[in-house]
Amino acid sequence: MKISVLGAGLIGSAIIKDLAAESTLSVSATDSDFGVLESLANEVAISYDTADLRDSNVIADRIADADLVVCALPGFMGFETLKQVILCGKDVVDISFFDEDPFLLDELARAQGVTAVVDCGVSPGLHNIILGYVDTQLDRVQSTACYVGGLPEVRQWPYEYKAVFSPSDIIELYTRPSRFVEHGHMVVRPALSDIELLDFPQIGALEAFNTDGLRTLMRTIDAPFMIEKTLRYPGHANLMRVFRDSGFFDTDPIDINGQSITPRAFTSTLLFDQWELHEGEEDLTVMKVIVEGERAGKSQRYTFDLIDHYDAVTRTTSMARTTGYTCTEVVRQVLAGSFTRKGISPPEFIGRTEGCFERLLQGYETRGIHLRQDITELNES
Repeated sequence: MKISVLGAGLIGSAIIKDLAAESTLSVSATDSDFGVLESLANEVAISYDTADLRDSNVIADRIADADLVVCALPGFMGFETLKQVILCGKDVVDISFFDEDPFLLDELARAQGVTAVVDCGVSPGLHNIILGYVDTQLDRVQSTACYVGGLPEVRQWPYEYKAVFSPSDIIELYTRPSRFVEHGHMVVRPALSDIELLDFPQIGALEAFNTDGLRTLMRTIDAPFMIEKTLRYPGHANLMRVFRDSGFFDTDPIDINGQSITPRAFTSTLLFDQWELHEGEEDLTVMKVIVEGERAGKSQRYTFDLIDHYDAVTRTTSMARTTGYTCTEVVRQVLAGSFTRKGISPPEFIGRTEGCFERLLQGYETRGIHLRQDITELNES
């Protein structure tokens, strides 16, 4: 089977190496950075080429003989790239965090006979798969809450953060209004708001703040209360609010001594030089998902906990592991015919499909990722 991976950043590289390690798969990779591709080719057997993937003709050429395509590009390129892949009639698994509604491409994907799984990372991604699975176990879902974040193992002043995925997507996370469901209705609050502290074993206190992570779940899961929050070390959210509210994340150009520049581009250049995860620096991923509902007349709470660390053997960041391996496990399930639904499928549809959640957990365990599950019956008041 031939797999074409578009994008070889931190996450894309982990996807490429994981798929290329399987003898039954032939992997090709496309990125604009030749050095990254050459380095990957020295580790695993792949074919590769540099290209500007904003060109639809380039995309069509690079995926012409692919049985399945993986899109691992920054969010601002994600929607149009996915559209071009679907127009080429290729099954696709996408991890891009784009702003557009993926269901806008559902009719096209159905017409092309394409299986297109979107938002296939951690959150959105694993979070959605969990909710899709629990939705099949409960008669009624009452509430869901997800707390998730990628963090450096070592805290360094002033940001106590390292960029473990696309820089542009991180700033988008801090600026995009956050949508929730309360009492059955969508509500919108600013990103970085409603800060609360949570304690995690072996890690300590982390702060959780509003981000726009529910996305398709607001449409596909019938629950009167739903929320998703991002985790960081305490103090980070307020610091980012200062940047945002002072205009440093704005996208409208401003004139400085005759030069036109966007504040976000300027800020990104400064921040991400300091946020870069350097060789030897380690990260971790933390997730807690809580789902409450009713089954056979009894109230139940499902709790899922994940704490994952940097893999020193493969030199793979935890965020790349948890995001990338979610993607590659779904790729395998699509290739094996375990998931065949045509059209746009958010990850919760994977979780609802019999056997897919269990196979995902098996794949995680093989790679040393442990998702702990607990089911508790709640006492009625």
